[in-house]
Amino acid sequence: MADANAPRDNRAIIYRMVMPGHICPFGLKAVHLLRSHGYGVDDRWLRTRAETDAFKAEHGVKTTPQIFIGGQRVGGHDDLRRFLGLKVRDPGATSYVPVIAVFAVAALLALAINHLTGLPLIGMAALERFIALAMVLLAMLKLQDVERFATMFLGYDLLARRWLPYAYAYPFAQLGAGLLMLAGILPWLSAPVALLIGGVGAISIYQAVYVEKRSLKCACVGGGSNVPLGFVSLTEDVLMVLMALGTAARALL
Repeated sequence: MADANAPRDNRAIIYRMVMPGHICPFGLKAVHLLRSHGYGVDDRWLRTRAETDAFKAEHGVKTTPQIFIGGQRVGGHDDLRRFLGLKVRDPGATSYVPVIAVFAVAALLALAINHLTGLPLIGMAALERFIALAMVLLAMLKLQDVERFATMFLGYDLLARRWLPYAYAYPFAQLGAGLLMLAGILPWLSAPVALLIGGVGAISIYQAVYVEKRSLKCACVGGGSNVPLGFVSLTEDVLMVLMALGTAARALL
């Protein structure tokens, strides 16, 4: 079905790189967008680097793909999205999506484990497994680039500022505590570790966001994230504290 806003000439020409060692992913996306919006596509391939450079020089552009509709150049993939009235992602924009994805996957994993072990899908066991799994997943994201995580973490964590090695140890401590809690072993070790990192983290975030009113990005999903430091980040640390207290209480009973 043709798009309601499409020009009367709904034929589009796209020039995109299709080489033996490289097929432009944005070119593929642009072709899909055009066809899904009712355009007939004249798909023209740039098969060599020399051919691509010559095309760029001829049209005075720096990138490919390039799309032409009704004899007029629309531009690249992002320009096409704007032309079609679609949202264009801002790589610098803040977003809670990474944290939401982690929590959602952790919840699904907790439900799956409880189903496999014959435990009720909803209950304290599911909640505890959810928290432990979230800790493990968040630690995994931090461990992808510990240096970048530590750099961002030092921007607000009070203990890391006083003792820098803590910034590098944090992901390993979070991973270890999460795994021990998931396995239900060594509560005398996992509970104090989770209480420490969760407690210090909660105090640090509250100080930075709600007392000092600073606008920062959270290192909770790794050093390259655009997650804003605030309520969601604070929730992560509060959950760790609650998990630590619950683990300690069971160990003492």
